[in-house]
Amino acid sequence: MTSAVTVALVGNPNAGASSLFNALTGAKQAVANYPRVTADLAEQKITHRGVTLRIIDVPGIYSVSSQSPEEQVGCDFLHTQMPDYILNVLDAGHLDRSLFLTTQLIETGIPRITVLNMIDEAHRSGIHVDTAMLASAIGSPVVETCALKREGIDTLLDTIVQAVAAPAHDALILRYDSHLEQAILRVQAHLARLHPQEITASRSRWLAIKMLEGDDKIVRGESNHGELIEEVERERATLAHEHDEDAATLLASARFAFSHGLLREVRERTGDPTAGFKMTRVLDDIFLNRTLGLPLLLGILWVMFETTFSLGAIPTEWIKSGVQLATGYVDKALPEGMFHDLVVNGVMAGVGGTIVFLPNIVILFFFMAILSGTGYLSRASFLMDRVMHHFGLHGTTLIPMVAGFGCNVPAVMATRVITNKRARLIAMLISPFMNCSARLPVFILFAGAFFAEIAGTVVFGMYMASIAAAMLSAVVLNRIIPGSGSDAFVMELPPYRLPTLHSILHHMWESAHGFVVKVTGVILVGSIVIWFLQEFPRDIVYSQDFETVIAEVTGQPAGEAQDGQIRVLKAAQAQEKLEKSYLGRVAIAVTPAFAPLGFSWRDSAAILTGFVAKEVVVATYAVIYAQAKESEGLTEALKAAMPAATAVAFMLFTLLYAPCLSTIAIIGRESKSWGWAGFSVLYSLVFAWSLAFAAAKIGNLLL
Repeated sequence: MTSAVTVALVGNPNAGASSLFNALTGAKQAVANYPRVTADLAEQKITHRGVTLRIIDVPGIYSVSSQSPEEQVGCDFLHTQMPDYILNVLDAGHLDRSLFLTTQLIETGIPRITVLNMIDEAHRSGIHVDTAMLASAIGSPVVETCALKREGIDTLLDTIVQAVAAPAHDALILRYDSHLEQAILRVQAHLARLHPQEITASRSRWLAIKMLEGDDKIVRGESNHGELIEEVERERATLAHEHDEDAATLLASARFAFSHGLLREVRERTGDPTAGFKMTRVLDDIFLNRTLGLPLLLGILWVMFETTFSLGAIPTEWIKSGVQLATGYVDKALPEGMFHDLVVNGVMAGVGGTIVFLPNIVILFFFMAILSGTGYLSRASFLMDRVMHHFGLHGTTLIPMVAGFGCNVPAVMATRVITNKRARLIAMLISPFMNCSARLPVFILFAGAFFAEIAGTVVFGMYMASIAAAMLSAVVLNRIIPGSGSDAFVMELPPYRLPTLHSILHHMWESAHGFVVKVTGVILVGSIVIWFLQEFPRDIVYSQDFETVIAEVTGQPAGEAQDGQIRVLKAAQAQEKLEKSYLGRVAIAVTPAFAPLGFSWRDSAAILTGFVAKEVVVATYAVIYAQAKESEGLTEALKAAMPAATAVAFMLFTLLYAPCLSTIAIIGRESKSWGWAGFSVLYSLVFAWSLAFAAAKIGNLLL
């Protein structure tokens, strides 16, 4: 074939579509054992047996008629894109729920291949499916897979290629009772008259069903055909009058009846049907206990962050030593001059000062992979529901909040799980307060410098502070943003699963790779820019004959200057040079706004560069202090530059002030308003300044 065949993976949330996408394409989509991990379309092209396939991972949906924000992307894709084939991904152990979507996909008329995923779990639960009978009943090939173990993937690819090569055949039609069928046929005939060349018979039937269900998008698409709209309304009114139920309910009941009847024929249960869920019930009795649940959650998080710091300290020292050796070698190898200063004091100081935190990032995401892969994050949402209700939120908001621990961009996108528009907007605005991995190097640096003995607990405290700040902001925003109401908390709790070693290593590799990409991209460029800003203008001429200068000042004979005196003079000159540089001038200009917090112009410079990306904050300090040469290391330089109370205030300010540029952009897109994106920046600045000011004042009394 000359063009790629579009194959869309469509299934319920948590059915394993993203895992299957990765197994088919070799891609690295995020996967987890909780719903709504995929928030947007993902696409990858592959070639199998000479056929080019365009594989698209569609965010999970329960129904093609859903109007909820998190399902809108998937529904819109099926409404407008019309893929060549649908891979209908079903959770083999929960077919009662999955087959409702299958019946709707049958109605689209698009050729399908049905995938019974997680078949290993189904077999362990004593569930066996007659795939031949199921294939005959739903009019599509059926393939059993276990995506995480890559079982059945080659068979599935072969099946797709065979379907592409096979001649087209008439699509299966699900028949309804006579009243529904007659209504569908009448609307379908009207559509066919209006669009004789544009739509097929199966497409017109699907559109007729959607219009009878009251699908807003489909109805709006035909709004210029007044007679059609009147006929649809007439048919809907007649069905409601005759059956005391609207057309959407009648169609849904018929689909459920078809699914239940089909399962009685094709599914066989052996042994205890609940055997596979006994462990889940036992663990839930512990982790969801009303008394023990929350303390266990806090304990798990504390262990995670304590281990992240303490265990990460060992490889961090190795990397730090390696950076120092490399810097020393380059320092000696390059001749003195501007290029030498750029490489040593700019690139190597900035990149080297940040890359040392790679082990901490990897260890943190190791724990996150386990928590998400086991299904515990869904339980955490359930546990937090009661607490979050006091702040005008409900447990579902915890999913984007937890996503924010990785990056605030997907966290904002994950707010699609919230159907109430006002509640979703509030969740968007508080998501950037979550402690993303970009801020982690800042907290590890400051915690190690000022609170070395309890550094892990301090980092844990910053994560807890991010949650507390988000909830406090929710209270404030609930009073500011007009509107009311929230949705009931309904969330699927998947069974506990043991994450595979491959999935954990993959998650860790992705986090490490993403961090290194940022170090070699954003931080590298940032370090170079910062070096130039603090190096220029070069219109200040200093005497390099330090011994003569000291002799003139002290009256002692030239040549008798002490090393300590020379170091002090060099540091003073470097300090003056920094303050008169472009970076110093801008930072000094804005420092009065931060002076009440105890911040110096250097802290202000780090804050300014952090507007672009929070990772650059550490790089800024590294470049500035590499130039100043005030101490043997960045940690010691920070300890000498500010008291512990100011350090706490700076950590809090870094945690809460303006989102990075990428997050601001995604807030504007998801809220459909750049006004709200601007409000997010202004509100976070005021909120961060206020809490940092309070922390500085209280800290000065206690520390």
